[in-house]
Amino acid sequence: MGVRLMGAADSFDQVVERVRAALGEQGFGVLTEIDMRATMAAKLGEQMEPYLILGACNPPLAHRALAVDREIGLLLPCNLVVRTDGADVLVEALDPRIMMGVTGEDELGPIADEAGEKISAALAALTGFDGG
Repeated sequence: MGVRLMGAADSFDQVVERVRAALGEQGFGVLTEIDMRATMAAKLGEQMEPYLILGACNPPLAHRALAVDREIGLLLPCNLVVRTDGADVLVEALDPRIMMGVTGEDELGPIADEAGEKISAALAALTGFDGG
């Protein structure tokens, strides 16, 4: 799941802030941030486009999931990628329903559905800023 902000009017950093705000509106906080561009430059001397991995968590949903299966922490938090592709900025997320599906725990289905709906709503909110 994801959105492409065509010829994004906002800078990459502004889109990242919009993503944080949209996630916040859905009850998610960003727990981790991995700047792949900086990491690749520092560790390998390689250059790449802006590429940020955000680890988002909705505490009530995480709590419910952990109550069903303590090993679910291996699949948390929900990761989103913000990256550029030419003049566009892409915001992508793995559907939590796919992640939960690997557990085989049927009780996680409704939690994954709710998480997926909230992430989809956050992504949809991004397009309202520039019609992307």
